[in-house]
Amino acid sequence: MMQRGASIGKAAGATLVELVITIVIISVAIAGVVGAFSVISGRSADPLNQTRAVALAQLYMDEILSRKYAENTPVGGSPKASGCSIVTEESDRADYDDVDDYNAISGETPQNANGDALAASAYSGFLVTVRVSCAGTEVGLPSDDAKRIDLTITDPSSLAFQFSAYRANY
Repeated sequence: MMQRGASIGKAAGATLVELVITIVIISVAIAGVVGAFSVISGRSADPLNQTRAVALAQLYMDEILSRKYAENTPVGGSPKASGCSIVTEESDRADYDDVDDYNAISGETPQNANGDALAASAYSGFLVTVRVSCAGTEVGLPSDDAKRIDLTITDPSSLAFQFSAYRANY
């Protein structure tokens, strides 16, 4: 039995104000985490596009560098062709036989060496541009002894990846 005059103990618990403040703090924290995840998920395709751009650039550079220095370069490359001029003789990709011919590629969808489109699912939205220029003096050679190949791969998000290589006249 309770004695008269004895005080009743204070009940433990949270007040309405404390509950509202807790809900507000948790809501702000969740909003920050969700915002961070949305930024991350928006960029999740970037590494995949970068990997595909590098693979595509390697495919094109391997093909271009395997071709003759110039139209009049003999089989085996010796004696070397004289002079450096950029002349695109071929219009059909399957007929590209020297480095200069690739200078005609500008904003095209990716193709293989025969001019057939590459797998649409893997390279959908990618564009390829190739520029060839005389560049012997850039690498310490006479002006007619090297060509610079600048390859630009543009991914579906319009991000451009630049690649360069030199083809020597040997």
